[in-house]
Amino acid sequence: MTDYPHLLEPITLGGTTLRNRVVMGSMHTGLEDRAKHLPELAAYLAERARGGVGLIVTGGFAPDVRGWLLPFGSLMASSRQADRHRQVTDAVHTEGGAIALQILHAGRYGYSPLNVSASARKSPITPFKPSALSSRGVERTVDHFVRAALLARRAGYDGIEVMGSEGYLINQFLAAKTNQRTDAWGGTPEKRMRFPVEVVRRIREALGEDFLVMYRISLLDLVEDGQTWDEVVALAKALEEAGASVLNTGIGWHEARVPTILTQVPRGAWSGATARLKPEVAIPVCASNRINTPEVAERILAAGQADLVSMARPLLADPDFVSKAAAGRADEINTCIACNQACLDHAFANKRATCLVNPRAARETELVLLPVPEPRRKKVAVVGAGPAGLATALAAAERGHEVTVFEARPHVGGQFRLAMEVPGKEEFAETLRYYTRRMEVVGVDVRLSTRAGVEELRDFDHVVVATGVVPRIPELDGIAPGERHPKVATYAEVLDGSVVPGPKVAVMGAGGIGVDVSHYLSHDLDESLDEWMAHWGVGDPALHPGGLTEKKARTPAREVWLLQRKSTSIGKGLGKTSGWAHRAVLRDSGVQMLPGVVYERVDHEGLHIRVGATDDEPGEPRVLDVDHVVVCTGQESERGLYDDLLAAGVRAHLVGGADVAAELDAKRAIRQGTEIAASL
Repeated sequence: MTDYPHLLEPITLGGTTLRNRVVMGSMHTGLEDRAKHLPELAAYLAERARGGVGLIVTGGFAPDVRGWLLPFGSLMASSRQADRHRQVTDAVHTEGGAIALQILHAGRYGYSPLNVSASARKSPITPFKPSALSSRGVERTVDHFVRAALLARRAGYDGIEVMGSEGYLINQFLAAKTNQRTDAWGGTPEKRMRFPVEVVRRIREALGEDFLVMYRISLLDLVEDGQTWDEVVALAKALEEAGASVLNTGIGWHEARVPTILTQVPRGAWSGATARLKPEVAIPVCASNRINTPEVAERILAAGQADLVSMARPLLADPDFVSKAAAGRADEINTCIACNQACLDHAFANKRATCLVNPRAARETELVLLPVPEPRRKKVAVVGAGPAGLATALAAAERGHEVTVFEARPHVGGQFRLAMEVPGKEEFAETLRYYTRRMEVVGVDVRLSTRAGVEELRDFDHVVVATGVVPRIPELDGIAPGERHPKVATYAEVLDGSVVPGPKVAVMGAGGIGVDVSHYLSHDLDESLDEWMAHWGVGDPALHPGGLTEKKARTPAREVWLLQRKSTSIGKGLGKTSGWAHRAVLRDSGVQMLPGVVYERVDHEGLHIRVGATDDEPGEPRVLDVDHVVVCTGQESERGLYDDLLAAGVRAHLVGGADVAAELDAKRAIRQGTEIAASL
């Protein structure tokens, strides 16, 4: 018996039997781009196969150089390249998994002057304007997709996935927005869909009936002049007839102004679109996007909304996701919190993708947590149970060390506990649940409400100081320590509920914390899925092409001013793939954003500021008549214990915010803690 009977049920696709319904969706890590990294790619994928995944889909490989994601990037165009991939497929097969190569032609999303598209229309997210493929060029590109599929079989792959979603080349042919052709490949919906249908039909003809051919279909383009629902259904039926084994579903182009996988997107938000497609075809359909727990996946499958579920980032976060679920250990899964900070933000900055909550992801051969032989095991003290301390403690204990955690507060979590109070960041609570449960399983001695000093720590072999940060308080009248006006509160006091701000609030500091606090103050916490869709302008694609309609206005909970000293745009330093969405929520919630502000004082009248000050001009004086002023002007490391330990001759390691106070950088903190544990 299992809690997830539908999720763990085998299924046969194109002659390949999968051991369960879990598909590890494609995610480009950067290990795909150079032959020298293929051993690391093999180790990364093998660890997921060992964890029980049914089918793994690789990052995207271009069928030719004009389809490159970036110059000299991932490519499957020669037998030599295919033969190198044997180490990848063999590694996955050795662990009992199946693997498909994703064939992805970037089209106008290619970061290269060689890129091409259906028409010569530049993408808003890349600097190069594409050339329009000639009719003969389209035929050649179809042939190159077939060649890549044949090479995938030579390389030992069980199948391929044709990337027809997310705004890449095939999607560019399908949408009137990007296909303005008048030849046999454009002009009508039927002609626009000819390209993907020909790709699938010719691949099936070339590889026979037993090869797995998955097609990633865009259900909602979420861009203007995108596909209508009738066009999506017609394409799905044509692909089935052409020989597709299964339809994987995609939501939104990369240039869409609707978040599709961020943490603020409700879990399973898009499964309804997959359920709508399922009865239209006889072949299996795979749901995707924001499915991050076995409970959500099981619910989708049990309700008949899909036949499989695709999860990419959740398997970055925990390669043992499936095996833990199967063994009744779902409470030990390291859940993806959909932050994008180490995965997509890295990928779009041309850096290796990894995971904030699992820094070993895509670094399996580099960050190794080897078991420690019993004679070499040490007594390790970790002071502070924020992200850095928790990561250190768990990794050290998993290696076999005897670990004691001292936490002055009555609970673990540190700054993460504050972050999870922000609307859309509730997932952060899952990370604390994971650490709490795993430390219990591996026997970490967690001592809450306990302050540790030098004397309590002398007898440990290693002491790791992870005491975190405290809010930085500016030296201003009415704000400075000892002069604090009743209107003033720190971000920590607001987020932990110690202070409940009034209806009008000024937020000082517009970094990540200031943005989060402004969201917290202005947002309605009881937003349903339908309301979320309406606020982002997601409509019925049968009525609105691409599924895009007018946004429904938000009703802010408070009147909020978000202020920063810098004259640059507010939110400029936020995450590459998430910052735009956070800024959009603030704008839609009526938050008034003022850059170039000089703070002067707080008194009974409110917050006194000057706006537009320069070296030559004092700026315009203003008084914001607010009930509260929330201070989000940075943090300072809390490292007094570390200094005391050094003075007493006790060797200690410093991690996380206690080492560097930098906008609550959990990515660095968890990585640093894990690396220190690996070195003990």
